[in-house]
Amino acid sequence: MGRLFGMNWKLSSLISAGTGICGGSAVAAIAPVIKAEDRDIAYAISATFIFDVLMVILFPIAGSYLGMSDIGYGLWTGTAVNDTSSVVAAGYAFSDAAGAFAVVVKLTRTLSIVPIVMMFSLINARQEAKLQNREVKREKVAIKEIFPYFILMFLAMVAIKSTGLVPDFVSSNIAVISKFMMVMALAAIGLRTNFEEVSKSGIKPMIHGFIISALVVIVSYVVQVALGQV
Repeated sequence: MGRLFGMNWKLSSLISAGTGICGGSAVAAIAPVIKAEDRDIAYAISATFIFDVLMVILFPIAGSYLGMSDIGYGLWTGTAVNDTSSVVAAGYAFSDAAGAFAVVVKLTRTLSIVPIVMMFSLINARQEAKLQNREVKREKVAIKEIFPYFILMFLAMVAIKSTGLVPDFVSSNIAVISKFMMVMALAAIGLRTNFEEVSKSGIKPMIHGFIISALVVIVSYVVQVALGQV
């Protein structure tokens, strides 16, 4: 869709990752790896959050109208709604059971950030090689030059948390701090972004994001119907 609309591949990738994986978290993880511009990051995050708001409102209504079960609705919400916080809101708006199941599905889906970031590291390295008029097939890129090392810390924290050695009150306080730092980081991007420059991207990226979101919602539901999970 990005190519069809003649979009910048980095903006298209950020919107796609935000929609397909984990909203703002996916955008924030992939942006530095592909060296995205601030205006592209701001646009991708804005598009993701706009669709999240719509999904939080429309999903419970659609789930009730379609007569979905708690498990079916939880699976649908966990796979189709972008951001984790929006999954929690949309899931528990239907029922507690649906909300709990949606969160598990969503967290599992979020793990795909790890391989996707590594893939985009390679893609960006090849794109830069092309821009520098180098033969891509002969290009030898050292893993240490493209590997996103923050992933190792992410996996380390997951392992430590899974051991149960970290008290709940400590992890909950760290979670609050991490959310605050994420908000500050996104605010900093906003303060550095010129709205006029963002507007130059036009309406096509927003349409691009809407089409992707709609496809994710439809495909998720169709797959569940085929598997008898609705």
